[in-house]
Amino acid sequence: MNRYKRQSLVGYRDLLIELVTKDVKLKYRRSFLGYLWSILNPLMIMLVMVIVFSSIFRFDVENYPVYLIIGQTIYNYVNNATVHAIYSVTDNGALLKKVYVPKYIFPLSKVTSDLVDFLFSLGAMVLVMVITGTPFSIYFILLPYVAIQIYLFTLGMGMFLAQASVFFRDVRYIYNVFLTAWMYATPIFYPVTMLPDKIRWIVTHLNPLYYYIEQFRVIVLERTVPSMVLVSRGCIISLLFLGFGILTFRKSQDKFILYI
Repeated sequence: MNRYKRQSLVGYRDLLIELVTKDVKLKYRRSFLGYLWSILNPLMIMLVMVIVFSSIFRFDVENYPVYLIIGQTIYNYVNNATVHAIYSVTDNGALLKKVYVPKYIFPLSKVTSDLVDFLFSLGAMVLVMVITGTPFSIYFILLPYVAIQIYLFTLGMGMFLAQASVFFRDVRYIYNVFLTAWMYATPIFYPVTMLPDKIRWIVTHLNPLYYYIEQFRVIVLERTVPSMVLVSRGCIISLLFLGFGILTFRKSQDKFILYI
């Protein structure tokens, strides 16, 4: 049994690397600019949103372009990775029926391949910082620590959604609606201070993305260490979601073959 577990966790790392590499290559296949779209796409979306929200709605946020692209980049990663994870098991049903492959490898590969895209997208953030004259600081070394929190949180969500989608295809459609509501409930393009007190409490206490986006903004814009409250809550939420995702996936994975 122990040998089997080691094979499941370590023996398939080459397959994981292959799946991640394939996903990254396929995303920009036959694209003239290729991987540059990882930087250009968030830049163009940010430009449109800056024009709309800073000019029309006139949010009073210092260094709004950087403020916006941080929230946008993190939300887009969680959005894309979890949506791709939902389809990861069912889309590989034919393979699962033919050969043994650890089923967790599929949501894991999707979330990880989107992590690669997320890291490319941070190049857009750096570019906006240079253009706007935002200073860099030593505290940037803390950004990978926040990225790990985001990754673990997203992986947990992805594994839960992947297994739920096998049994209930409606999860995909419900989740799309949830993502829209989640976007507006997250201070991506508006300051959290503009919200009424009750709604602000909900956003700052019950919205996991708030902790990750706020940590990023504190490090980049305030050039200091995030508070222990932000860090501890971000870590706890990421570990809770990861544990919940793994637990639900392991409990249901033996039944996948009956539904895919």
